[in-house]
Amino acid sequence: MTALAGIVASPLSAGEPEKGQALDFGDPEVARLLWIVNDGVMGGASQSRFRHEAQGVVFEGLVSLRNNGGFASLRGPLSCVADASALELTVHGDGKRYKLLLRMDTTPGAPSYQCDFNATGLQVHRFTASDFQATFRGRALAAASLALDRVTEFGVLISDKQEGAFVLQLLRIASA
Repeated sequence: MTALAGIVASPLSAGEPEKGQALDFGDPEVARLLWIVNDGVMGGASQSRFRHEAQGVVFEGLVSLRNNGGFASLRGPLSCVADASALELTVHGDGKRYKLLLRMDTTPGAPSYQCDFNATGLQVHRFTASDFQATFRGRALAAASLALDRVTEFGVLISDKQEGAFVLQLLRIASA
């Protein structure tokens, strides 16, 4: 993790991002591609939303442990260049622990790959494929290793019984 003095974002055209193109969350077209998945899909009571700002997308809400809930997530499309050795995620955080989720297959029952990160202030987090653990519904499982060039979707998740309000600003995600 490296502190970031300034943000340099690559341009992104309207519509689906091109393969391997950085997602600049300051672009309003990128915000249109995002969606929320909260624990309400399993009976929980957490709430979240996102809004676009000139610097990036603000993901915020309230994690509730009622009804065995306890997670909120923001998701969107992502692809990496064929020779990517890592992903870099630039965020401005609230001091809480989040997970970066990646998916190679979005069919029901397919695993997601998770890696924790602490979001304190303005930071660039660098992740390699070996940093990620295969999971299904939050539980570790044996699955094929993550291949960054096969990623089709990303997510940012807050969970792990971190009840209460949260705010995370996403600035950029890109292959490295």
